[in-house]
Amino acid sequence: MENLVLAYLGDAAYELYIREYLINKGITNVNKLQKMSIKYVSASSQRRIFEKLYDIFTEEEILIYKRGRNSKGHKSKNTDIVTYKIATGFECLLGYLYINDKERFNYVMLKVVGDL
Repeated sequence: MENLVLAYLGDAAYELYIREYLINKGITNVNKLQKMSIKYVSASSQRRIFEKLYDIFTEEEILIYKRGRNSKGHKSKNTDIVTYKIATGFECLLGYLYINDKERFNYVMLKVVGDL
């Protein structure tokens, strides 16, 4: 599967996981849900989270991340190119894990919500 397609899927799986996590925490106000989710899903948040979690990833996972990071995509209007590329790489890795190893995907996501 192409890297940007994996990133697209990873973005969706990541955001759905975060939304479900916040709702399960008892947050039911939609405006508050939106504000809280941005703490996780913005490119700058994804960059910070990925950098904090870097050491938990295997060599293979880092290679998948790098393939996504180095993909030719469009530039984000809301962040710098380095942050955008790191977030895209992270999303690519999450998409790969979501398809190939849901248990590992869930482990990483538990780390994401536990480390924020």
